[in-house]
Amino acid sequence: MKSVILCADDYALNPSVSHGIVALAEAGRLSATSVMVLSPRWAQDAVLLTPLRGRIDVGLHLDWTSEFALADGHGAPLGALMRRSWWPGLKPTQVSAEVQRQLDRFEQHWGAPPDHVDGHQHVQQFPGLRQALISILAQRYPSGCRPYLRVSRPVARQGGLKGRVIAAMGAAALQRLAKAQGLAVAPFLSGIDDFQSDLAGYAHSMAGWLTEAPEGCLIMCHPAQAAEPDDEIGQARVREWTYLSSPAFVAALRQAGVQLVRGQKVLAPSL
Repeated sequence: MKSVILCADDYALNPSVSHGIVALAEAGRLSATSVMVLSPRWAQDAVLLTPLRGRIDVGLHLDWTSEFALADGHGAPLGALMRRSWWPGLKPTQVSAEVQRQLDRFEQHWGAPPDHVDGHQHVQQFPGLRQALISILAQRYPSGCRPYLRVSRPVARQGGLKGRVIAAMGAAALQRLAKAQGLAVAPFLSGIDDFQSDLAGYAHSMAGWLTEAPEGCLIMCHPAQAAEPDDEIGQARVREWTYLSSPAFVAALRQAGVQLVRGQKVLAPSL
């Protein structure tokens, strides 16, 4: 059996996302989730995760591009943030302060450091953000108690153009920085999707992701029990939740020889 991390992103985005993720985790269909701590729901939704402490990884979904980040004043639309990260426009002191603030908010309601850190729309590896993040994690947490990092580098032949753009925004650089500081990483990412397929299409994609996933790969997903009116990928979230809740997903895991595991259990620090 190969060990794979299945992480549900966007926890606390809305009630349907949070309740859907908790239900899947309770059923053993997930091994990690990533939290949007800027959401006003985080305080109350943290309570829902408490019975799952130690059973799944609970991490920070570093956020610079959501409606919450925009409302807070530091955020920007994805395209604008990509441009600002490549050309001078992100001030290091402001970036560091915001990373610290989001870690503080995570710990305030969870009562412990995050098990891992990734980023909404993969911002954790953008230039200007990755340097601050790595430095802060290395300084803030003692060796042996540090979160692992998601490196958004698609598995070979996966992700298409979207995957190549994601990787080009700093996957290799993030991994190098993590290695230099002795931080553990999930080195490959799967689950890159356009959110356009039907239920059968998502099932087919997941079967391929599971089969092709190398040991220690992280597969991301975005499930929800219902589609909220203001969620542009709401219907896709429901399809994901429906499939991950089904016996067909259990069969796909068995067919691919995959066991879902916490990254904290299988990812060693980079040396």
